[in-house]
Amino acid sequence: MAKTRVGVIGLGSMGFGMAVSAQKAGLEVVGFDLAAERRDALVAEGGSVAASLRELAGGVDVLVSVVVNAAQTEAVLFGPDGVAEVMPEGAVFVSCATVAPKFAGEAAARLEAGGRHYLDAPMSGGAVGANAGALTFMASGSAAAFERADPALQAMGKKIYRLGDTAGRGSSMKLINQLLVGIHIAAAGEAMAMAVKLGLDPEEVYEVISNSAGASWAFCDRVPSMLTGDYSPKSAVSIFTKDLGIVLDTARAEGFPVPLAGNALQSYLMAEAAGMAGDNDSSVVRVYAKLAELDLPGG
Repeated sequence: MAKTRVGVIGLGSMGFGMAVSAQKAGLEVVGFDLAAERRDALVAEGGSVAASLRELAGGVDVLVSVVVNAAQTEAVLFGPDGVAEVMPEGAVFVSCATVAPKFAGEAAARLEAGGRHYLDAPMSGGAVGANAGALTFMASGSAAAFERADPALQAMGKKIYRLGDTAGRGSSMKLINQLLVGIHIAAAGEAMAMAVKLGLDPEEVYEVISNSAGASWAFCDRVPSMLTGDYSPKSAVSIFTKDLGIVLDTARAEGFPVPLAGNALQSYLMAEAAGMAGDNDSSVVRVYAKLAELDLPGG
């Protein structure tokens, strides 16, 4: 049997790991990224790269899009160099960006009208999960879309949740995840800054809280960067200004209050306004440090 041919659009910290994981699973992988160094990195891992989006899309069974937002997804699919018209009929577009549920549904309808499939499949797990082929996919779409995408999903993910046959349900689930994680990271930053204000040893706070009821995945994962002052962007502040913005927009459209998410968004907006948009999202702690003139590692 012929190998499933997988194209990966976007070879950043997530897409690169996903492409390599798919390749290690025995799939035929071709990648594309605007940055030459990222394309070269995939080649160094034994992968192949395409010269353009259209070249990539024209010969794949599964096209995995690991771009940042809805605008980029729209451009990849339906822009001047978009792939919607050159994907083979019956191929599936796997959209991994965090987007509004309404956008996912509309994009799916447009693509499927041309005989291609659309899988709404945002993910969680970060670069570590991508590199290990251990992502969690929150996916929704038709049975045909799932069937065609399954080899790639199994290669890149540890948990694949099938959330229904309607594109948009996956994106709705991702918004709930981002609402929680965004609040938890902001809360971790607030708590650690207050601990310093009270004269506590930050290392000791991390040790105690990590083993107490106040712990969360976000606290345990993000506080170490606050302790070392390493704010290199594993997940940038700008990701949460975007994602929590989508949460608030969606909630407003539904007439549903999300006050905690709104407050958390302000923490990321303050960090962004202070020039930290491209830094790790744990930088929210530095907003409190600046306001209260606290001495934290890394400033």
